[in-house]
Amino acid sequence: MIYILEDDDNIRKLIVYTLQSHGFKCKEFSKPSQMWNALENHTPDLILLDIMLPEEDGMTILNKLRENSKYKSILIIMITAKDREDDMVNGLDSGADDYIAKPFGMMNLISRINALLRRQENYTRRPKIIESGPFVIDISRHTVFLDAVELSLTLKEFDLLAVLIKNKGRVMTREELLNSVWNIDAEIESRTVDVHIRTLRQKLGRYENVIETIRGVGYVIN
Repeated sequence: MIYILEDDDNIRKLIVYTLQSHGFKCKEFSKPSQMWNALENHTPDLILLDIMLPEEDGMTILNKLRENSKYKSILIIMITAKDREDDMVNGLDSGADDYIAKPFGMMNLISRINALLRRQENYTRRPKIIESGPFVIDISRHTVFLDAVELSLTLKEFDLLAVLIKNKGRVMTREELLNSVWNIDAEIESRTVDVHIRTLRQKLGRYENVIETIRGVGYVIN
C-alpha cells in the first residue's frame, strides 16, 4: 500500500492513476490530518510526501514519522521543488529514503518506487545476521545494534552500513555505493552518497570515525 500526500489535485490524481495502472494499491490525501487519521488504521509500505502542504509541512511530518517507532520503517520519498536543493538535503538528513524533484516523469517515479520496494523485499527474504566489531546487523529485521543499543537508521543508511561492513577493509567508490544502494540512477549524484554518509556517521556517535573517507575515491570500514 502506498500513501500519497500531495495538495496539488492534478499532480496527485496523475500519481494515483499511474500507480494503479502499474498494479499498486494506494490512498490519496490532500491534507496531513487525513493521512494521520489513516495511519491509525493501517501502516503503508511507502509514502510519497510533498514538502509544501497545508496544516503542516512535509519536513515536520517526516520528522514525526521517523521519531515514531510504529512508523519509522515506512519507506518515504520526498517530493521537492526543482529549484530547492536544500529541501533535498534536509529531507535526506532527516531520514527520507529518496527524493524526486518537480516536474518529474511518472516512469521515473515508478522506477524509484520499485527500487525501494525491491530492496526492502530482498532484505526481508534473506534471514542473516552479520557481526563485525561492535556492530550486529540483522538483515531480515532491518535492524542494527551498536554496543547492544539499537540504532534508528533509514533504509538507505542501513543499506550503506551493511554494504560497507560486508566489504570491510575494501575501499568502496561512490559509484559502487550508488550501484549497490541505489541500483544506479543517472539522476542521483554521487553527492547523495556523501549526504547519507554524513547522517550515518552522526548516528554512530563515538564510532563515527569507523567510516573512513578516502579522498577522491570513496569510503571504507577497516
